[in-house]
Amino acid sequence: MPTPAVPLAMNRAHLGALLTVLAMAGFAAMDSMSKLLVRDFPIVETLWIRHGIFLLFALAVTHGGGGVRQQARSARPWLQTIRSLLGVVENGVFVLAFLYLPLADTHAVAAASPLIVVGLAAIMLGERAGVRHWLAVLAGFLGVLMIIQPGMRALSWPLLLPLLGAVLWAVYQVLTRLCARYDPPGTTLLWTAAIGFAVLTLAAPWQWRAPDAASWGLIVAVAVLGSLSHYALIRALDFASAGAVQPYSYTLLVFAGLLGWLVFGDIPDAAAITGAAIVVASGLYTWLQDRRSARGAGDQADHPVRAVPDPAVRVR
Repeated sequence: MPTPAVPLAMNRAHLGALLTVLAMAGFAAMDSMSKLLVRDFPIVETLWIRHGIFLLFALAVTHGGGGVRQQARSARPWLQTIRSLLGVVENGVFVLAFLYLPLADTHAVAAASPLIVVGLAAIMLGERAGVRHWLAVLAGFLGVLMIIQPGMRALSWPLLLPLLGAVLWAVYQVLTRLCARYDPPGTTLLWTAAIGFAVLTLAAPWQWRAPDAASWGLIVAVAVLGSLSHYALIRALDFASAGAVQPYSYTLLVFAGLLGWLVFGDIPDAAAITGAAIVVASGLYTWLQDRRSARGAGDQADHPVRAVPDPAVRVR
């Protein structure tokens, strides 16, 4: 006779998948608006307002989760600080990429970040990756080259921005996994918002350009969408493992491509579409290998161990 835990686990997995897809849709819409804003306003200004609203959101969430003072206590404050600062830089790199590149191309290159984590996890976390993982990383890199097309078009510096962002996001993900060993999600959420807002406060007033009413609406919408999407993804990872939700994170490419076409008229060429497909296939292959490794370890030990962390594709 089946126990109630089985359908409960299935429901939690489905809810995690749904929240992940909703978060990806929110991130794609946020990036579309950011691409509009970055044409007229300094990146630091828009990021500062976003982090300010994000901080209010984080304070509201942590206030209901045991109190802000308790949630603000971190077992590794230096790690939270480094991670949060890296997140600010990574955000700025991607917003800058949106100024020069189509949304779909930017996100297609950024989708290589889970593969980059395979290498970084071996360096930073001491985790081993098998030959199949490294072959998947190589295939993903070839997919990125197809999108960038070096030698077939002028390789200007903006084409390297999403690749740099993918590396920064991969490091950010590894540090997030480290933070999760010591602090609860509420603490990480609060530190991310607070550190980002504090750092940007030092720079934003020097580059301030007064928005009009329509621009304020876009800026606030970007901040609210980002906050809600971040929280949706955090909640998704409460209901399901990172490995379970990773395939659904690739819907970000679909949403970004659709909005890029509808809002900006950007249509990826055949090489970019093929390269994106290779990147996604490589990421999904890595995910499947991790799932099989975890299942095999679970069959041989009382406590299953996941060999390599399974971060989602790049989000803000």
